[in-house]
Amino acid sequence: MAMVRPFVFQVVGYQNSGKTTLSERLIRLLTKEGLKVAAIKHHGHGGKPAVPEGKDSTRHMDAGAIASLVEGDGSLIMHAEQESWELHQQVSLLAELDPDIILIEGHKRAGYPKFVLVRNQGDEELPNQLEQVMAVLYWEAAPQNLHDVPVFPIKSHSMLDELFQIILKKMHR
Repeated sequence: MAMVRPFVFQVVGYQNSGKTTLSERLIRLLTKEGLKVAAIKHHGHGGKPAVPEGKDSTRHMDAGAIASLVEGDGSLIMHAEQESWELHQQVSLLAELDPDIILIEGHKRAGYPKFVLVRNQGDEELPNQLEQVMAVLYWEAAPQNLHDVPVFPIKSHSMLDELFQIILKKMHR
């Protein structure tokens, strides 16, 4: 089987469902296993993400540059502005860094394989409204009416290992 590179997948759910915590845990596990991971975070709270004021790179942007890049000691920070950024553009940018995996936190309606977090019973229809659901993780009670989708309690000790195996299987299709 050939490895799909980069393998792009999502961690999705409503606000305060544990997306960032799960994303962190997956990134730690994947990198510990020797995989290079890049991440995209959807800023779903409205407005632009915060940028440091008064720095030279910000001053370049304030002067009219469409993008500013700061590099030092192997670390690179890029700030770019345009009307909007489509998810495929963000994925393409990160793909240039040659990761094995791109993890997208959020963008629940996008068409990539995804893990769906269900915080409470009010969220349990979400997995059925989305495409390419690889697994569902729940906090309270397991969602009903899910067909052929693995379901795990979020606090399960084996959950991360199970998700890792799902990712590996998808990567090596």
